[in-house]
Amino acid sequence: MDFKESKAIYLQIADRICDEILLGAYSADERVPSVREYAAVVEVNANTVMRSYDFLQSKQIIYNKRGIGYFVTAGADKLIVALRHKEFLQEESAYFFKQLYSLGITDDQLVSMYNEYKQTQKGIHP
Repeated sequence: MDFKESKAIYLQIADRICDEILLGAYSADERVPSVREYAAVVEVNANTVMRSYDFLQSKQIIYNKRGIGYFVTAGADKLIVALRHKEFLQEESAYFFKQLYSLGITDDQLVSMYNEYKQTQKGIHP
């Protein structure tokens, strides 16, 4: 896995697991790979993956069955979307709007671009 310098590796791994949940790789109450298995997949130290799992557990996206492993929480997909929605509105939108303003992108241009984007996504996403 290629990692960005701008975000902690354990958070990038957590994002990847969330993406996999949203894409249906793991469903509710399904076991996710062990810490060691996932560490081998993403080619990082098992302690880093453990930190990702701890983070996801703190957000109630996965839960631990002692001695068995980690499992996806029922409703995790909805929770992930809600958390990402909140994060976007609180953290990323300010930068996004600053860029729109500084580049002189008009409301009409933005609406047009967004509508074009939505058209390209039809049939790809539910």
